[in-house]
Order: sequence, then C-alpha cells, then structure tokens
Amino acid sequence: MTSTSPKTPAPPKADAALVEKLAMANRILYNQGVVDGFGHISVRHDKSPDHFLLSRNRAPGLVTAEDILCLDMNGDLAEPSEHRSYLERFIHSEIYKARPDVMSVVHSHSQSVIPFGVTGQRLRPIFHMSGFLGSGSSLFEIRDGAGNTDMLIRDTYLGKALAQSLGASNCVLMRGHGSTTTGPSIEVVVYRAIYAEVNAKLQIQAAALGPINFLTEEEAALAAATTEAQVVRAWDLWRGIVQAAS
Repeated sequence: MTSTSPKTPAPPKADAALVEKLAMANRILYNQGVVDGFGHISVRHDKSPDHFLLSRNRAPGLVTAEDILCLDMNGDLAEPSEHRSYLERFIHSEIYKARPDVMSVVHSHSQSVIPFGVTGQRLRPIFHMSGFLGSGSSLFEIRDGAGNTDMLIRDTYLGKALAQSLGASNCVLMRGHGSTTTGPSIEVVVYRAIYAEVNAKLQIQAAALGPINFLTEEEAALAAATTEAQVVRAWDLWRGIVQAAS
C-alpha cells in the first residue's frame, strides 16, 4: 500500500462525471488497440491541481469508476486504500508538476510507435489528423540518466527525466518501452494517443515508398486547432462502441 504524503492534504472528492469519464477512457483506449493488459491514463483532479486521478493497478479494459484512485504530486495515494496503484504513476505525477497546461496523460506501448523510439526517429505529422505532433515527438533515453534498467519509470527521478525530455511537446517516445501523450482534456488526450498510433503506421508505410512531405509546423498547428475542436464527435463514437459491447 502506498502511504499518504503528510505534506499534501487530501483534496475534495472529484466530480463523479470526471471519474466515470476516466474509466470510460481506459476502456476506449483498450477497444481502439492503444493499450492492452498494460498502459494507463490519468486526469488532473478537477478541484485540486496538485492531485490527479488514476486507476488502481488493473488492465485498462476492465477499469470502472470504482477503480479510480486519487494521488498527489509525490505519486502517493491522497487517502489510504486497499488497492495498489500503478508502478509507473511517476510518469503522470512528474508531467503534471512540470506542465501546468497538461490536464490528462496517456502512457501506452502501442506497437507501431515502438520502432520509432528504438531507431531514434521522431513521429512527425503525416496528415491533418495528427497535427498535434507539431514539429515532431520528443525522445526519452532512460540509459542517459539511469544506465541499464528494466525500462520502467518507477520513481520520481526517472519521472522527472521523462518530463524534461517531453519538454513542450505533446508526445514523447520512450526507447524500448512505448510512448507518453499529453493533452488539455481526457477527450483530447485519447484522440492524440489513438492518432499517434495511426500516424506511426502511416509514416512507416510512406517511408517505404519514398521521401515524406510532412506537414509544416504551421500546417500542423492549424490542422490541430480544427480537428481537436471537433474531438467530441470521435469521443461519442468510441464511447458508443464500448457501451454497445458492454
């Protein structure tokens, strides 16, 4: 059991609708093939910016509202619980600390993204749906700060190093591990995590044909502003698919 940090008072109870939405986001990401038995999504607490919500250690496709825990920026549980939190909760806590603009974080091991991290290639926006990639993803190399490890972000030191590598980007690739995507809401970060995987597939396919004419940084920003303003349309579709399968 993770202990409660004595320095951070427990926050008010999070909005029930936000908790339900986070649980649904877990199941959407599973349904869309971004996560499997592993991976996780969090959201910043709606009433306390120094806390965030994250499922207990459970496969994303099984997460319900009852599984959602509240943690502080040390990665500690805000209140005692019989449930264990994810080992890599420090991915979330350190990004929230470093990036006040980030409201939701997804960590996944989606298959088409892995080749980019191990080759040092950036994900770059190949079409308008991935404009959030801007000038390209950033890259985190865990060996730089920790030598040989099990590749997991298991403490604040590694979480901080990951957040530094993320910088101002919306997506950071983690060599030999996966990726982490950020966004201003649950709906947007789910969209970005899904389309990061789509973009990776298309980028690999296009590279086999010849040089790629990527979106410019300005094109990417304009495209992102348009597509992400309509993200609720995709969210409603994805949510409906999960609900229909329940």
